[in-house]
Amino acid sequence: MEAVKHFIKNEIVLCVAGLLAVASAFVVHPSKSYLGYIDFRTLSILLMLMITMAGLQKLSVFRQLGELLVGKMSTIRGVVLILIGLCFFSSMFITNDVALLTFVPFSIITLSISNRKDLYIIVIVLETLAANLGSMLTPLGNPQNLYLYSLSGMSMAGFIKLMLPYSLCSALLLIISALIFVKDAKVTLKDNDRKSYDRTKREKRLIGLYIAAFIISLFVVARLVSYQVGLVIVLIAVIAFDRNVLRKPDYSLLFTFIFLFIFIGNIKRIPEFSQVLESLIKINEVGVSIVLSQFISNVPAAILCSGFADDLQKIIIGTNLGGMGTLIASMASLISFKQYSYIDGAKPQKYIGIFTVLNIVYLALMIVVYWILQL
Repeated sequence: MEAVKHFIKNEIVLCVAGLLAVASAFVVHPSKSYLGYIDFRTLSILLMLMITMAGLQKLSVFRQLGELLVGKMSTIRGVVLILIGLCFFSSMFITNDVALLTFVPFSIITLSISNRKDLYIIVIVLETLAANLGSMLTPLGNPQNLYLYSLSGMSMAGFIKLMLPYSLCSALLLIISALIFVKDAKVTLKDNDRKSYDRTKREKRLIGLYIAAFIISLFVVARLVSYQVGLVIVLIAVIAFDRNVLRKPDYSLLFTFIFLFIFIGNIKRIPEFSQVLESLIKINEVGVSIVLSQFISNVPAAILCSGFADDLQKIIIGTNLGGMGTLIASMASLISFKQYSYIDGAKPQKYIGIFTVLNIVYLALMIVVYWILQL
């Protein structure tokens, strides 16, 4: 019983999506048409990216890069700016989840050896914002972007052009926030505080393998290689050389997508529900997707809204901006919160308070940017 409670607590979105899919199946009975609901291209790319990032993370590639950059800083403000920048820029390519899983624990260690534990909350909150904001620039940045990009048929350049103004403004906001909240002071990070990375030949080969897998994933995203071919190549290579890494990815995300595809597919076949949802979403696609994200997170909001929206670009904007706000607006935000809560002497209520205030401020400013761009 305890194991079930623990699973539900940790996979609440998956459980809710599963219940919705099962409930809808009582109205629209399971059939071969269910397969038509599922976007296998998005799921395949997600799996390829999750395997690739799990491999590179296992080999501490991202952390090594972080230590190299942080080690060059001589002030705490410089260190914090690098930490925030790592989350912002890396999330564009390795997803916001992986960026936070990698750099939040690294930041905790860095601040601890710098004797600046007082900065834990503000730095982790800003890193979370950075990961969610940086990830909105590219289709690779987060799961809903990958899905909406695939569904919309946009070009990579078109997607980046759409989100670039928001990314530039958010980068400026993050820099201003770091300058406001982190007072400049000297800091010394000794070389012996950092992990040694003496790579074996096998590790070097594996790094090369995962870089190649990432490039193949990019080709699939850019529609230069079919997703079937890309997935087969990545799976065969990983099974042959590093099969244990297949235990690492968060497969619950894939099942969450599948359940949501089934739920939305069934709802669209029930006129009473589909007409109501369609009329609500079409009132204001951006506003509705932002509001929905606050309560069900932006990935389910993207899948739900996309099924009834005419303008998918507005759903892309809305669900990306909707990742700010509440703690559950972006599931990636829960990753950094959990990492913080493991710290001795953590103050979860204070964290949630600061997180919520800053996120609301950022969200309000990004909405203003959206309004300005519409003029």
